[in-house]
Amino acid sequence: MAADGPSSAEPPETDGTLIVEPPKKKAAGLASVRSAFAHMHKHGHSVPSSIRILGQMNQIDGFDCPGCAWPEPDDRAALTEFCENGAKAAAWETTRHRLDWKFFQRHSIDDLARQSDYWLGLQGRLTQPLMLRPGSRFYEPIDWNEAFTRIADSLKALDSPNEAIFYTSGRTSNEAAFLYQLFVRAFGTNNLPDCSNMCHESSGVGLGETVGVGKGSVTLNDVHEADTIIVMGQNPGTNHPRMLTALQKAKKNGAQIIAINPLPEAGLMGFVNPKSPAQILSGGTQIADLFLQVQINGDVALLKALMCLLLEAEARSPGDVLDEDFIGLYTDGFAELRAHLESQDVDALIEAAGVARADLEQAVDIILRSRKTIVCWAMGLTQHKNGVGNIREIVNFLLMRGSIGMPGAGTCPVRGHSNVQGDRTMGIHDRPSKAFLDRIQEVFGFDPPREHGFNTVEAIHAMFEGRAKIFFAMGGNFLQAAPDTDRTAHALENCDLIVHVSTKLNRGHLVRGKWSIILPCLGRSEVDSQAYGPQFVTVENSMGVVHSSQGHLKPANAELYSESAIVARLGQEVLGPETPVSWCWLIENYDRVRDLIAATIPGFEDFNARVREPGGFHLHNGAREREFNTESGKARFTVNHVPDLALPEGAYRMMTVRTHDQYNTTVYGNDDRYRGIRGGRRVVFVNEEDILEAGLTAGSKVDITNDFGGEHRIAPRFTVVPYPIPRRCVATYFPEANILVPLNNYAAGSYTPASKDVTVRLTPSA
Repeated sequence: MAADGPSSAEPPETDGTLIVEPPKKKAAGLASVRSAFAHMHKHGHSVPSSIRILGQMNQIDGFDCPGCAWPEPDDRAALTEFCENGAKAAAWETTRHRLDWKFFQRHSIDDLARQSDYWLGLQGRLTQPLMLRPGSRFYEPIDWNEAFTRIADSLKALDSPNEAIFYTSGRTSNEAAFLYQLFVRAFGTNNLPDCSNMCHESSGVGLGETVGVGKGSVTLNDVHEADTIIVMGQNPGTNHPRMLTALQKAKKNGAQIIAINPLPEAGLMGFVNPKSPAQILSGGTQIADLFLQVQINGDVALLKALMCLLLEAEARSPGDVLDEDFIGLYTDGFAELRAHLESQDVDALIEAAGVARADLEQAVDIILRSRKTIVCWAMGLTQHKNGVGNIREIVNFLLMRGSIGMPGAGTCPVRGHSNVQGDRTMGIHDRPSKAFLDRIQEVFGFDPPREHGFNTVEAIHAMFEGRAKIFFAMGGNFLQAAPDTDRTAHALENCDLIVHVSTKLNRGHLVRGKWSIILPCLGRSEVDSQAYGPQFVTVENSMGVVHSSQGHLKPANAELYSESAIVARLGQEVLGPETPVSWCWLIENYDRVRDLIAATIPGFEDFNARVREPGGFHLHNGAREREFNTESGKARFTVNHVPDLALPEGAYRMMTVRTHDQYNTTVYGNDDRYRGIRGGRRVVFVNEEDILEAGLTAGSKVDITNDFGGEHRIAPRFTVVPYPIPRRCVATYFPEANILVPLNNYAAGSYTPASKDVTVRLTPSA
């Protein structure tokens, strides 16, 4: 095994002075416009150039935002269908800065490891294949032929296909994802971990078990039509800013919004639409009618208390609260859930949730005035040991009121990366269904592997233990997205070969295997020209709409391959030209790829014609039609237990969050405007009473430690920042705090790392 403590695994401390200001009460406004254009300018774009690029984003004939998966409205705004953080993502990808081989001659991987994540990405676009040879500390340029030959020879030399791991990020297009899984299964393994494993896997499992489809049931129009919207464990102002426009429209139509979160995020409180002068002058829209500040992982207790109060209301007014007709016709298991709820101590549940009873009763009053209720959530619910239970409890709550499968009501998991849902639809899954594998065999004439592959947690274990020897990453920054950073780094270092398909330099490139290769690829905003001319790709948004995306910008380098072309070349080199398809012929025209998708995956019939319709098309969703694809054919109520939230003396419950200058692991800057942080990332938000009780002060430097499983983990020198967070709860930024997230502390049923509930201690730094 590699030596302990790889220097390149941990982001260094940020240079400069940390400034702490009062957090904001509203999101967006003119500050977001200034920020968007400042980021475009920082990456070399003039105002006209910025307008031209941003004006193509999320347009019908333009490119899909490389950020979040929030859908575009039917009446999308011409030129301005983007948000501040979408502009940052576009600036990051379309930067005029370039990295060439001279840069890597000047900087060893040790030099680069001492730089911040922000600095690494700021250097510019990767433009040529690079290789790190055994014993060397410098990447050097290689040509494409040598790169593919080395990768292919290494794969073919394995004792078993299961010794290779093929990771995927959520920015990969449907076409690239389909080809990727086809290649991997033809190669002989289901080792296809992806970023879903680390974010919404709990949503997919929980929804699949209860309503028969692992996707949300609502459309964007449902959000606009809802009477009540509950936003749980989500920070839309930073992570999905365009969602605020939809919530604002819902408010205008009469909806009431309940926000449930440990932190009073600006985007949950208020929104100033930067596209509206009237909004800017008036001060914007109040988003949350009610804010329930739940303690970290108090969500099951809160939902259970809500349902108990609904049963009490039903007892007072029989037939007015529960939708008995829906429950009887479309569900099973309600009797067991009802008996469980009636056995609960409501006061104990409310105490475990950490909210005031009066506030919870106000929530019940809002809910009782509406059956058109939507629950939206993100990783604040999924990244817990009981993450699947959290989702099942949301379904219980909605089923009681008949609020699934009707206009303006249903489930709304808000996905992160722009095509993470599409990747899964295309077959990126370590546990594919029998039906999907049977269809692969039918269409392509080979029997794909049937045994389950490695998910993210299992892949890290396999590499750490030497059972996996090649790691191939189609996009993303696996090192910093994964938990237990040091262990993940050691695991990667054990590999004979690591391959990254990337547009920009990131810290994952600095943790080396015996051999390491970087294959640069086109960005989504760039022209993808193949033998039959410029091509478009497709993506699936968070609400199951499949639509096209086409870049218009000149590529950062004329020699760059698209992701689809990289997979096709790999298939040709490893499997040969005709097994299971003619890879070179296929990549000449992406319509040919889409024809194969249409032949393989239900719902994509006549794909090429339907996706050319403006705005694309909705995939069928059984839950939306009250068709529940479960064993019984009905939606399932489930009994989920409240997690034990007891803490050892002096310990805290930590959750990891993003800054406003960040998307997933990509750091656009060192500020967090909405939370009042400027010039630093190594901060820990702590309740003022806890600071006083611990003998600390604002600005104190502390080491954050975790001893899960008998292993001591330490994230050193974080600055204490007083913040309105519940007692005994703290918040930190990832990836800086990912070292504290234990690899073996994950959600039952989904293996999603429990990044939102880590037991830690704060110790004054030496």
